[in-house]
Amino acid sequence: MRKLLPLLSTNPHGGGRSALTCRYRCGDACFHEVPNTSDNEYVGDVIAGALSRRSMMRAAAVVTVAATAGGAVVAQGAGQEAVAATPRTAGKSAGARGLRFTPVAPNRDDKVTVPDGYAQSVVIRWGEPILRGAPAFDPDKQTATAQAGQFGYNNDFLSLLPLKGEHGRQVLVANHEYTDEVLMFKGYDPENPTREQVEIAWAAHGLSVVVVQEQHRDGRLTPVTRHPLNRRLTATSEFELTGPAAGGALLKTSADPTGRKVLGTLNNCAGGTTPWGTTLHGEENFNQYFANGSSPTDKRYGIGTGATERKWERFDKRFDAKQEPNESHRHGWVVELDPYDPDSTPRKRTALGRFKHEAAQPRLTADGRPVVYMGDDERFDYFYKFVSSKRMMKGDSRKAREHNLTLLDEGTLYVAKLTGDSPQDIDGTGKLPNDGEFDGSGHWIPLATGDKSHVPGMTAEEVYVFTRLAGDKVGATKMDRPEDVEPSPRTGRVYVALTNNKDRGAAGKAGADEANPRNNNKHGHVLELAEHWDDPASDGFAWRLFLVAGDPNDPATYFAGYPKEKVSPISCPDNVAFDPYGNLWLSTDGNQLGSHDGLFGVAVQGERRGEIKQFLTVPAGAETCGPIIQERRVLVAVQHPGEVDGASVEKPASAWPDGPGKIVRPSVVVVYRKDGRNIGV
Repeated sequence: MRKLLPLLSTNPHGGGRSALTCRYRCGDACFHEVPNTSDNEYVGDVIAGALSRRSMMRAAAVVTVAATAGGAVVAQGAGQEAVAATPRTAGKSAGARGLRFTPVAPNRDDKVTVPDGYAQSVVIRWGEPILRGAPAFDPDKQTATAQAGQFGYNNDFLSLLPLKGEHGRQVLVANHEYTDEVLMFKGYDPENPTREQVEIAWAAHGLSVVVVQEQHRDGRLTPVTRHPLNRRLTATSEFELTGPAAGGALLKTSADPTGRKVLGTLNNCAGGTTPWGTTLHGEENFNQYFANGSSPTDKRYGIGTGATERKWERFDKRFDAKQEPNESHRHGWVVELDPYDPDSTPRKRTALGRFKHEAAQPRLTADGRPVVYMGDDERFDYFYKFVSSKRMMKGDSRKAREHNLTLLDEGTLYVAKLTGDSPQDIDGTGKLPNDGEFDGSGHWIPLATGDKSHVPGMTAEEVYVFTRLAGDKVGATKMDRPEDVEPSPRTGRVYVALTNNKDRGAAGKAGADEANPRNNNKHGHVLELAEHWDDPASDGFAWRLFLVAGDPNDPATYFAGYPKEKVSPISCPDNVAFDPYGNLWLSTDGNQLGSHDGLFGVAVQGERRGEIKQFLTVPAGAETCGPIIQERRVLVAVQHPGEVDGASVEKPASAWPDGPGKIVRPSVVVVYRKDGRNIGV
């Protein structure tokens, strides 16, 4: 057996993430008790009753799940056992179209490292002014008013939309997930933050909209400051609750007796871009902002019983669950933003359920109804979809835009339950079943439609506000941190990034199953799902694990059957995106192999299916977020650079992006070919 790759470093706090990141990004979520203590069946229990190693639902899956994947799934009605995938040999070319570049080697360099022949530049940094009247960034003189007109902190999800009538310009939308005050303020005292520091942090959260200008000779993008579409939404901006739970008793507070107006959006992680020209933003680890939780529902959502890390509850009672028990219910939603209307109020869509939303990416049914796929980023939690009851109206007329802004308020919310077809072969080591794949069937369990609950003992309002509890009651499959969930725009297959779960198989916790086949799952995996008949509104699907991440030399890894000696090592997949050629791109968060996090491209079709190649790495302490892959450029959000244990403004752990002596700043980076040609061709 080949030796495993040597670790480049060790981290007693959990591998790739620093303790500092865990504190500020998610409130030490992985070091608290697992919120899901339900005893609902997990897939290891369910599969014991499976019909056969190739169930009827599996056979009923549409052929597109594997039409180019080695023939592992048969067509509808074939009436025969599917053929197991067989190992393939690498082709002679330099890679699949769109992935023809020399992979970047794992490293711990304090920079963005890109392939030979490629260049990079910073598009925009934390603190750069984007609104009229906003001052230039000065970390020693920062104010909340200034920050509210500047690009926010810790950029995550990115979207680029076309801008008609302005040649060479696009609209960049960015999430600002969280603040790391230790790296923002000199002399910061975590036990005694000042009001000014707290208000700056409020202004650094939220969303940014900024128009960018393309450079014709290469792939660079530069911000157009003071453009009329530029916008900042912060933790104190007004948002509207819409959909079936809006106005309900569980969403009313002393400041908002209507239950429809919310101040702020918090911990926006990934998101999505709709076919009708809006952006979706997932509120993820919102629980960490609320102090003094006491109810069982607070516990299920991870809201602590004591003070918070940032101490915001000292400055606004809405962050104190003891004083405002319903305020936390107003966070944890998918936010829809119209970036073309700077005067519009963003909307929190209650029909999509409340949980730790990593992202939300729509796909249209054949008759034009949007279906949104969503993951709940927590150990042993679930993944979901929402099927709208309304059809999208084509065009960009006022009537069409107004109609389309109602699409996500009416429909049915579902949660997924998966069944494996080889239960006898799953031993927790990650060893492939005898049929050569981790695969099986599944179905979507309806939770609520409009004002009607499908969950016994819960009202519709309770289902939407306490969606996790609804998933518990109906026996949804406990997954290993389902994060970004996106359908391929070419094939319709849905890809789910499952980042990791160190508690899988631990005492008193759910053990390995075919959809989550490794105990102490440090490296994560990627699941591929095909709806029956290629219909996004279907109630059933086939699934398989596309990648089981980690060191390729480790037998407990799998790369869709591609030769392991020809792939880049990958750990902790987080966000997913697709390039113009249909390849899947994966960004990582918390690499457990010792290298810095990075961005990877992998072919999902043809003879190179499973060949994964690393395109870039990010600086010390940073995470790779928000990937966008266009023909001429790749964008990534470099989040929390320098977030290393012991680091501070006075003792930086990174000199990125502006060099020694400058404050470390989260930034958006664009990568392009030096010769001006398209990426990866």
